[in-house]
Amino acid sequence: MDRIPILRMGDVLLVTIQIDMHDQIALQLQDDLTRMIEKTGARGVVIDISALEIVDSFIGRLIADTSAMSRVLDAATVVVGMRPAVAITLVELGVAMPGVRTALDVEKGLAMLQADRAGDASE
Repeated sequence: MDRIPILRMGDVLLVTIQIDMHDQIALQLQDDLTRMIEKTGARGVVIDISALEIVDSFIGRLIADTSAMSRVLDAATVVVGMRPAVAITLVELGVAMPGVRTALDVEKGLAMLQADRAGDASE
């Protein structure tokens, strides 16, 4: 079975989805990511979906759930690289993604997480 690699960059985990996600791969990613957050103590997660051309309601909910699980494990999540067609599809399907933060690309997503940490340090 294919696995989606999770790269550690300091205290951030980077997930770049380069393959079409079906339900089993998506569930495996969720399990792998939560274990990696626990193992590494990561404070942030960037999920790059720029290679995904289609996201169905199951995958949309899974992204939202994964973001919520990461928050519970004290890691902020930013989804980056969402194509306009994917955004339109998720809205048309009525997929609610509460708490899911987005950025245009990996660089902006990492900057978002860095700004969060800087804000936390000043409090």
